[in-house]
Amino acid sequence: MSLTYIINGKVVLPEAVVCGKALAFDAENGTIHGVVDSVPQGAQVIDAAGCYVAPGLVDIHIHGYLGEDTCDASAEGIRKMAEGIAKNGVTAFLPTTMTVAKQEIVAALDAVRSVKEESRTWCGAEILGVHAEGPFINPSKKGAQAEENILVPDADFILENADIIKSVTLAPEMDKNHTAIKRLAKDGRVLVSMGHTDATFDEAMSATRDGVAHATHLFNAMSALAHRNPGVVGAALAADHVTVEVIADTFHINPGLYSIIAKAKGNKMILITDCTRAGGMPDGEYDLGGQPIFLKGIECRLADGTIAGSVLKLNCAVKNVLSYTMLPVNEVFHMASLNPATAIGCEGRIGSLEAGKDADIIIADENINIIRTIKKGKTIYEA
Repeated sequence: MSLTYIINGKVVLPEAVVCGKALAFDAENGTIHGVVDSVPQGAQVIDAAGCYVAPGLVDIHIHGYLGEDTCDASAEGIRKMAEGIAKNGVTAFLPTTMTVAKQEIVAALDAVRSVKEESRTWCGAEILGVHAEGPFINPSKKGAQAEENILVPDADFILENADIIKSVTLAPEMDKNHTAIKRLAKDGRVLVSMGHTDATFDEAMSATRDGVAHATHLFNAMSALAHRNPGVVGAALAADHVTVEVIADTFHINPGLYSIIAKAKGNKMILITDCTRAGGMPDGEYDLGGQPIFLKGIECRLADGTIAGSVLKLNCAVKNVLSYTMLPVNEVFHMASLNPATAIGCEGRIGSLEAGKDADIIIADENINIIRTIKKGKTIYEA
């Protein structure tokens, strides 16, 4: 076995950040060997030069990047997204659909299917499946999604496509008797998330008992936390098993909340981007689900001012949480790697630098700028 060793780095492990050791991986079979005390003479080495050596990042909610969108149903566009986000340290992702016409969703699912296997070896982030954000949402909390495309929650449609759909966002109050939620939970293949919902606290808590295990972009497009009506936000924070997505761009939610969410949720806090096709692009007008959106700085909005996704990069989300909290470095990195991988049942293979897992590794400087992205032992990006 010929190993490669990453030396002089701060190795981010689940329990701590370790210095003075090397991370060894097998580039040939693409797996991690583990942390070692010494490096054999003449071995292949990568010098991290004092930077963080961390798990590859996992984005489970990203619509688009570099002018492309999952709902364009373009295999080439998805490939372009995958290569672009690899430069942000992302080694695995869920291309995310939204509330467009059903036939457009079907076409998008087919496009992702067509390149999923290829994505394991291409020079970009690996596709783990699809996050279907809608179309089973509440019109009153539709946000930047088109009301005419909203449908009643349909477990048949999700289960027919459970080979590719890894998670689905729905409004539990639109699912009579939680019929769809219960069926999806019993099947167990698809993570059920509550989002774009105006459910009461009691309705949301009932949904978490019936199978909802995740909350889509916490605080955004859901009933708010108030002291007499804690809403969906309160339920997501109160239900121990529920994982929560956070768009840590300092705009979608006040950064003062990052620590509070972390204290409430621990390893159930997940950083996502909710990035649109405007991500990585200059300010200007773009398209989201057939509606024009306008990018100015870090803000994406519809013409009426409604917030419409983001242009956040996942490494920047890690940087923002580190900057605005006193949370341990390893915990913050795992919000964007191990925690999302666990939520969608992929933690046995990716998400942390543990022996036997895929050698999905990033080297990042103090400001979490990505120096190198390694996927399955192969460098797919180098600054």
